[in-house]
Amino acid sequence: MMATSPVFSVEPLNKSLQAELKASIDNKTKPLGALGVLETLALQVGLIQNTLTPALQRPVMLVFAGDHGVVEAGVSPYPQVVTQQMVLNFLAGGAGINVFARQQNMRIRVVDAGVNHEFPAHPDLIRAKVGMGTNNFLDTPAMTTEQCAQALCGGRALAHAEIASGSNVMGFGEMGIGNTTSASALVAVLCKLPVESCVGRGTGLDDAGVAKKAAVISTAIDRHQVSADQPLQVLATYGGFEIAMMVGAMLGAAERKAILLIDGFIATAALLVASRIAPEVLEYCVFAHCSDESGHDLLLQQLNAKPLLNLGLRLGEGTGAALAYPLLQAAVNFLNQMASFSSANISRQDNA
Repeated sequence: MMATSPVFSVEPLNKSLQAELKASIDNKTKPLGALGVLETLALQVGLIQNTLTPALQRPVMLVFAGDHGVVEAGVSPYPQVVTQQMVLNFLAGGAGINVFARQQNMRIRVVDAGVNHEFPAHPDLIRAKVGMGTNNFLDTPAMTTEQCAQALCGGRALAHAEIASGSNVMGFGEMGIGNTTSASALVAVLCKLPVESCVGRGTGLDDAGVAKKAAVISTAIDRHQVSADQPLQVLATYGGFEIAMMVGAMLGAAERKAILLIDGFIATAALLVASRIAPEVLEYCVFAHCSDESGHDLLLQQLNAKPLLNLGLRLGEGTGAALAYPLLQAAVNFLNQMASFSSANISRQDNA
């Protein structure tokens, strides 16, 4: 696997401006720490961009779509065809992510990583199909090592292209019937967690459906016996083409020092894989929210991540990331626009 996969080079954040950024934040006309998480966010963005005056440019939402062979095992109440139907809905502007992205003036790019359908050309569609859906990982690995490498390289190239066109903040969303099953398997294997704690209702399973989903994953894990210390093999065995391409895009975005807005359970599972390839990627991530999908809170804990929002969302598509974007804007704006005590001629706290 390693021989055919790209080598990613993600640099740790340059901390040389940390003291100056912290001083700038602390000198704003407010009590120390009064803007809470926004202060932490402003510091992070300043460090990512290595400047005291960061700026958000051409935000883009990448929505990766792919079909999953494991749907054949009865892990979703929806048929596979819904994936292609939702992609068409994205392209028509009618999905939840379209609504929220429009509200934030955020462009959407829909990436066909592996949908079992050939789509007509569309200005917002990126054709990057690795295959017509993955294999059923209950029986055989979801993808070959070559397909996994192709997805990683494709995602990286896509992120690099968006950044070359002027974007420095990238949201990550997904669509793929069956992909919570893939994500749950990835988390269970890589974090060595009980399958039951990683499995949720997805698109609306009842209790019996959740139990079946857990049983399918457990059987597959027992069958494949892939080690947690081989993240690329784990990805190829249980992942989806959209998840693998998202992994490559996340790493590619971090290579170019963009801000990564991480959405819900599936996007965070992709990040988990990315972090096992290049741990430094986590320094570039803003965790948008904690979804209502079982396992996401546990996964966020594993990554030591503190999400900005908790709204009970479980839609995916990048919706949580789009909703969190105004908080990122607020953090940058207060750093750049809020007066300091000296500029506003306001007395500071008397520490005597």
